[in-house]
Amino acid sequence: MKKGENKGRTRTFPVDPNVPRWVCQNCRNPLCIVGADSYADKFFNDPSRYGMQGSSIHVASSVLSTTKMDNSYVVLPKQKPQAQGNPPRPRGDAAAQPGKAMEESFVVVYKSESGTDGNAVHSSGTGADSGGHLPPHNSGFNSTITVLTRAFEIATTQMQVEQPSCLDCMRILSDKLDKEVEDVNRDIEAYEACLKCLEGEARDVLSEADFLKEKLKIEEEERRLEAAIEETERQNAEVNAELRELELKSSRFKELEERYWHEFNNFQFQLISHQEERDAILAKIEVSQAHLELLKRTNVLNDAFPISHDGEFGTINNFRLGRLPKIPVEWDEINAAWGQACLLLHTMCQYFRPKFQYRIKIIPMGSYPRITDTNNSTYELFGPVNLFWSTRYDKAMTLFLACLKDFADFAKSKDQENNIPPEKCFKLPYKPDF
Repeated sequence: MKKGENKGRTRTFPVDPNVPRWVCQNCRNPLCIVGADSYADKFFNDPSRYGMQGSSIHVASSVLSTTKMDNSYVVLPKQKPQAQGNPPRPRGDAAAQPGKAMEESFVVVYKSESGTDGNAVHSSGTGADSGGHLPPHNSGFNSTITVLTRAFEIATTQMQVEQPSCLDCMRILSDKLDKEVEDVNRDIEAYEACLKCLEGEARDVLSEADFLKEKLKIEEEERRLEAAIEETERQNAEVNAELRELELKSSRFKELEERYWHEFNNFQFQLISHQEERDAILAKIEVSQAHLELLKRTNVLNDAFPISHDGEFGTINNFRLGRLPKIPVEWDEINAAWGQACLLLHTMCQYFRPKFQYRIKIIPMGSYPRITDTNNSTYELFGPVNLFWSTRYDKAMTLFLACLKDFADFAKSKDQENNIPPEKCFKLPYKPDF
């Protein structure tokens, strides 16, 4: 019963303290066994039941109380074994049939709840005291436990469900069993329909010879299928072996691919580094080539020995070479100019040796140059000189001009060897006369 239906009821029901508490085997809620005395009286006073459970009945009559029995019980009739998988379900109307034999087993169950919560099942007792408790019967306590335990065992055996159980669980079990019965009935109807169809079909019974032929044919087909299965298994084993080999090769290829990409990345890094280095070198080469072209167009001798003129005098490094009566030039400046001229001619002759036959030796010595002829005679090419000591000075100037003429002829021959046009070949602006 619901809690709302019993709201306001404060009556408690007598409970025999000698009877132990039991627990529902499904929901594990505590149960209390009450109101079993009236049914026990009927059971004991029925002459048709005396031959059953002799000692147990005698003991039970001494321990059960006088409380009335209400509708909280389940009568388990003894039935014949039913079909496997369909346990018998409890029937609630068996208690009202007085003609049932003693073989019927019954279990009285209550939910164990306090009287204040309003969930207890109503039952009127006649032997209870003012506190709602029955007088104790300690002498038959163990016999009571034995009787109840035996009753639960009988109920468990008959129903194939663990007992004791509360009313709610029994209702759920009843609904479940009803549903299973309906399913079984539908299956029975389906089987009966199939059986009728099979019975209505025409039966073609094979003879023994035809049966043997069919058997041989089926056996041959079975052998063929077994051979095909063996062949398929063999092919499957080969395919699995090939698959494992391919997986192994695939793993190797993956390793090779990974190594390849590592090497490729390293190569790309090195290539980029080399390209950057090459670009840097090419840039340096371009700069060097530009510098070289500039140097090729640059004449060191022109920069080191600039030759020009100052009025009526030729100059080298701004030193005038010569003097006039009207314009006297210091001998130091003249000697410096001769020293620069000798150094320039000596440098050019030394540069083209051994192709140039350097017969006349020029000895540049700053402002005091000297010249040696083919006879190893040395002449001074510096002043001051006078009228009596001018012979050696004049000889030195003559040897200088002869050396200059020899070098000019050599330069012209070099231009001719290099197929330079005659008008562009080297020549002195003035022909030396000595």
